[in-house]
Amino acid sequence: MRILLVEDDRRIVEFLKRGLVAEGFQVAVAEDGRAALSRIRTESFELVILDRMLPYVDGLEVCRLVRAERRPVLILMLTAKHELQDKVEGLLGGADDYLTKPFAFDELLARIAALRRRLPGEAAGDGVLRVGPLELDPATHRATRDGRELALTVREFGLLQYLMQHADKVVSRQRLLNSVWEYSFEPGTKVVDVYIRYLRKKIDTEGGSLIRTVRGVGYQLTATPAPLDEA
Repeated sequence: MRILLVEDDRRIVEFLKRGLVAEGFQVAVAEDGRAALSRIRTESFELVILDRMLPYVDGLEVCRLVRAERRPVLILMLTAKHELQDKVEGLLGGADDYLTKPFAFDELLARIAALRRRLPGEAAGDGVLRVGPLELDPATHRATRDGRELALTVREFGLLQYLMQHADKVVSRQRLLNSVWEYSFEPGTKVVDVYIRYLRKKIDTEGGSLIRTVRGVGYQLTATPAPLDEA
C-alpha cells in the first residue's frame, strides 16, 4: 500500500514514516498543502494521511479539492482539534476517517487496516482477489470469470494479479515492466501491449473489455466492461 503522509511537523513525520515503513508500507512525504496537491495529482497513492493544519493550503481545503477532482484515494485526516464540529467538517469535506492528536500508533494502524478493506482489488479475508466478474486466488494459482476457469500462462496470471491489485488505477507500461517482468529498463519492445492483448482474449466477452487503454499512459482494470471499440 502506497501512502502519502502530509504533515509539517518533522518530528511527527519521522516517527510515523519510520513506523509505517517498518509495517511494510511505502511512504512518501509532503510538508505543506501545495506539495500534497501536486503529488496527489501526479502520483498514485492508495491513502493520504492528511494533517488538518498545513502551510499554504489548509488540510481541509486539500481534502475538498481532491474530492472535487474525483481523485480515487482514501483520506485519513489528523488534527489537534478536539471539537465535534471540526470532526464533522472534516468528514463532510471528504475525509474517510478522522484521528485526533495525540494518538497511539496502534490505533493509526487499526484505522489504516479498516480503510484498506474499502480498496477495490484488496484481498478478502480468504486471500482471494475479486473485481467485478473476476476472481483470482494466488494460493491455488486459479483465476475465473463468472465462475469459468481461465487458462492463463504464468506471465498472464501475474499480469492479471497485478492489475486486480491495482483495480481502478491507471498503471503505466513502465510500472508493469518493473513489477510483473521485473525489468529495470525499457526493453524496446511492446511486450506489455502484447500480453494485454493475450489477456483480453481470455477474460473479455462480447459485452466489453475489463481492461481499458489509457492512451499514452498505460492500462486500467475495472469492474465494469468498456465497449470493445473503446478499450
